[in-house]
Amino acid sequence: MAPKSKFSTSRERATNPLVWCGAIICTIFTIAVSLGGIVTFIGYLVIHPRVPYVSVMDAHLDHIQIYYEGILEIQVTILIRAQNGNEKTHASFSDSSYSLSLNREVVAQLVAPPFEVGKNSSVDFNYVVPSSPIPLRPDQVEDVDTGLKKDLIIFDLKGSSRVRWRIGSLGSVRYLCRLDRQLRFHPLNGTYIPSRYSSKAK
Repeated sequence: MAPKSKFSTSRERATNPLVWCGAIICTIFTIAVSLGGIVTFIGYLVIHPRVPYVSVMDAHLDHIQIYYEGILEIQVTILIRAQNGNEKTHASFSDSSYSLSLNREVVAQLVAPPFEVGKNSSVDFNYVVPSSPIPLRPDQVEDVDTGLKKDLIIFDLKGSSRVRWRIGSLGSVRYLCRLDRQLRFHPLNGTYIPSRYSSKAK
């Protein structure tokens, strides 16, 4: 005898309304996220934001003298530029502070009050840095003397500035703009040896 076939009952179990509600909510959420991503992408293409940055535009070693007692005297001029390449929004800079050191010895601190950079504009700070007489250790005296003989003196410039800028209707962005670079000079005539470098966002 052939086995009997099993058939489902004519009365199917109805889907729980909570399941339907959950599916509808998930669908709406997915669509909203997708639309938000598309709007953000289009806004980015329209605004085309550029991250504001800080860079050293020029410098000059005005004076450097090391005395027999191991006392160093220097004066350096440094031109630092805050650049905002955005055409539709300004940028705010605050807590700007940079230390200038020679052979691991800090010789000056460069600071600036809070300031703003307009749309597609820049602000320059021309620092003239005279140092007080700086006593050096014998190894530091030797390093400076070697640099003078080679006609190459290298300073380290390190610091940061807090930046805030608004990307159109997408909201504002805050970040720490760091500057860490070497300043190279020919001490015989004080000329600056430029290099391509700007700050980095953190």
